[in-house]
Amino acid sequence: MSRMSQNKSPESPSRKMHRKIRNAQQRVKKVSAKATAAAATGAKLVPAPEVKNPHAAAIDVHSDNHVVCVGPDQVQTFGAYTVDLHALADHLKQYGVTTVVLESTGVYWVPLFELLESRGFEVFLIEPSQARHCGARPKTDVADCQWLQRLHTYGLLRPSFRPPESVLALRGYWRQRQMQVRYAASHVQHIQKALEQMNVKLTEVAADIMGLTGRRIIEAILRGERDARLLASLRDPTCKKSEEEYAKALQGTWRPEHLFALKQAYALYRFHHEQITECDQRVAEELARLPNRAADKPFQPRPRRCGRKSNEVRFAATEPLFQALGVDLTLIDGIEINTALMILAEIGVDVSRFPTEKHFASWLRLCPQLEESNHTRKKRSPRRGKNRLAQALRMAAQAVSRTKTPLAVFYHRIKGRLGGKGAITATAHKLAVLVYRLLKHGADYVRQSMEEYAAKLKEQMERSLRRKAAQLGYDLVPKTPAAQPS
Repeated sequence: MSRMSQNKSPESPSRKMHRKIRNAQQRVKKVSAKATAAAATGAKLVPAPEVKNPHAAAIDVHSDNHVVCVGPDQVQTFGAYTVDLHALADHLKQYGVTTVVLESTGVYWVPLFELLESRGFEVFLIEPSQARHCGARPKTDVADCQWLQRLHTYGLLRPSFRPPESVLALRGYWRQRQMQVRYAASHVQHIQKALEQMNVKLTEVAADIMGLTGRRIIEAILRGERDARLLASLRDPTCKKSEEEYAKALQGTWRPEHLFALKQAYALYRFHHEQITECDQRVAEELARLPNRAADKPFQPRPRRCGRKSNEVRFAATEPLFQALGVDLTLIDGIEINTALMILAEIGVDVSRFPTEKHFASWLRLCPQLEESNHTRKKRSPRRGKNRLAQALRMAAQAVSRTKTPLAVFYHRIKGRLGGKGAITATAHKLAVLVYRLLKHGADYVRQSMEEYAAKLKEQMERSLRRKAAQLGYDLVPKTPAAQPS
């Protein structure tokens, strides 16, 4: 008999699921037997958890149906159409439910969440990892919603952060704008590919092929111009490369299929920038609707260090942003207008949901995890996950590292110990702390000078040296300057 025939046949998924359920039931029986035996011997039992949400329900969200649990044995499945969502809400009202918990499953939870909130329910949106870390159980839709309902009844689930209703529309428009920026950037790559296939080396002479010079040359090529000298004459006089270098780089093969690809890529690039302009108009309208938190504070815009960037908003957003936030976040080194708009769109102006700045940095996933076993730290990297605001702060930290500011000195000091990735995370953490303090206290930002930061570092180093000298039994005495000869 062959070796393959001696192996067992693979277990079917249904048999595997039944085996897991049977094992879970056996574990429950063992625990119950131990509890009964302990009660018989008079041993002390762990007190039962306190019920904090007696009128709680849980919903297991799917794309085509929702499984609702309003009690241990009261589970019902509803469809996902709008009429089904209203029937689901009526079902919850019938059972006297006041609070509902559901997991953030894709975007399928959004219409259900908004409908339940409009009907007066207190809705808890939680991360799936919360229920996953609360113990092993059979993995079915019914078991999931029953487990969520039980955990929520005892108050063991924490709701995820969701900004107030006043900034949700602004967040939607801003995220749509970010998506259009990504789409436009992908078509810039298509333009570069089409130019390279024609051996037109525009990327070698122009720093930005979608700048003024690059767009002039591409539009002339699409109009049918093939003379390299005439194309080179369209360059801006401030360009670093000479006209002769441009003329040498703009001699191509001009194959029709590559010209067609260039035409379509450039048209799509223009289309997405028109969409970005439309998003900017909606963002400006939402900014105007927000209340003025600045009151009578005078607005003094920071002088711009460089010209307008290609993806920056196309309206005067600095003053409306100052009035909506109550403080000028652009005074912080590295925080530009787009980053400040991202902060407003993602968290709003009220940071009271985060008790301290450490909670805020932890929510952004900008601080290391503290997992300890027997007083030994097992892991120090931040939690994995995507956070749009954290990504924006990381980009701001990368930008501020190239400046001559105390934050740049801090970045390079940390980089020598943790490397570039760790330094970016540490600098982004410092930026997040500054943002939290400004939004919470409403005070103006006071920029620290390089001299003050150097004096602070010197004081910290001297304090550390004194402590080490005291541990070794020495005294740290400052060196007296030598007397100058007369």
